[in-house]
Amino acid sequence: MSDLSIVRRREIIAALRSGTVPRRGLEQFAVGLERFEEAIDEELGRAALGEGVFKAVRGDYGAGKTFFSRWIQHRAQKMGFASAEVQISESETPLHRMETVYRRAMENLQTREWESGAFRALVDKWFFALEEEILGRGDVDAKNGEAVSLAVGDLLERRLATVSATQAQFAACLRAAYAARVAGDTQTEEGLLSWLMGQPNVGAEVKRPAGIKGEIDHFGAGGFLRGLLEVLKQIGRKGLLLVLDEVETLQRVRGDVREKGLNALRQFSDDVSNGRFPGLYLLITGTPAFFDGPQGVKRSAPLAQRLHVDFGPTGEFDSSRAVQVRLHAFNQARLVEVGMRVRDIYPTKHPDRIAEKVSNPTILALASAVAGNLGGKVGIAPRLFLKKLVSLLDQVEEYAAFDPAIHWQLKIDTSDMNADEREAAGIERSVDDIQLDLDEGGKGSGGGAGDPA
Repeated sequence: MSDLSIVRRREIIAALRSGTVPRRGLEQFAVGLERFEEAIDEELGRAALGEGVFKAVRGDYGAGKTFFSRWIQHRAQKMGFASAEVQISESETPLHRMETVYRRAMENLQTREWESGAFRALVDKWFFALEEEILGRGDVDAKNGEAVSLAVGDLLERRLATVSATQAQFAACLRAAYAARVAGDTQTEEGLLSWLMGQPNVGAEVKRPAGIKGEIDHFGAGGFLRGLLEVLKQIGRKGLLLVLDEVETLQRVRGDVREKGLNALRQFSDDVSNGRFPGLYLLITGTPAFFDGPQGVKRSAPLAQRLHVDFGPTGEFDSSRAVQVRLHAFNQARLVEVGMRVRDIYPTKHPDRIAEKVSNPTILALASAVAGNLGGKVGIAPRLFLKKLVSLLDQVEEYAAFDPAIHWQLKIDTSDMNADEREAAGIERSVDDIQLDLDEGGKGSGGGAGDPA
């Protein structure tokens, strides 16, 4: 693990300490994903050649869907893709409102170089490339800012001609943003770029130079996504990996909203597969209940047909190239291996102490104890196990006299558990945990549990 910086190690451990999945560095302790590498790289290669790729990942809570999606993001960024992860939720990012999905994607856009602010950085790079091309031709006076601005604007619109045919506002906004930059009008430039990212409440005086009004709507967002893909291609990026995480939340919304969400997902997946978004790899994650249950994909026959895969009884011969792949819950051996890798990347000033007091047998005992507190369900244990392991590592790091065999005892409070962990532990759920499906007509039925992992 010597190639991992101390900053990255601290970021990883801080995320695990709080019980969340790290944004970066997952490749350092990915266990059991090797079987997907060839297929994922092949699919990313197809997207890099201008195809659209659609894939679904299914798994119960604890199977590591979020971990898997971020592992793929790491591979995509290494290949030269940009990536964005969007958490689907009823209130903040409903799936049937493409404009909100687009906005969250732009807010979370990342590349290998930029973990935040990637959209503006990529636009900056594109503007610079256009300027270099114009000045390299030698027919525009570099000292004449207005002439350079006009020439760059014309080139910009020619480069986005295919996008402008269906979404003229994208190119118009970029041209006005560049003109504002040349004029030194930072406020207008930043406002226009914010509007391009789908941000609401951009003032009319900012939008006026671009001749645009209102906000980006559901249909416009698709055109803007195509525009982003074109810009990415022109600055040498391979494409965009877009992850829609936790789509199973559709099961727990009002019936009419669910139908809209499923229809939006079907349309989006069809558009990707039909080539409307060249260079886009669309990945969705969900629970088995979402793909197989009555309140999920099966309510949309066309979507169910697209995602159908004949899975075998054991998963031993599952194809990693299928449109839908499944992740299997952790077993104890995988859990212990992940624990050992986390211990090895833990940023410590006392490596000998860590190795001695958090030994392999200690990690095995901790894994067994956590799973035992969750009814023996190892597949539910990874989040809590890693959180408790980091807590143990912290104490060993801070106190030379601390001996886990003497001073440490596993304690798991109900407040430290999510709903699935409480259920596995045999702790009765509260009324607030019961999911209701209020379909039209007043008939209610239980919805599937969420999966924040």
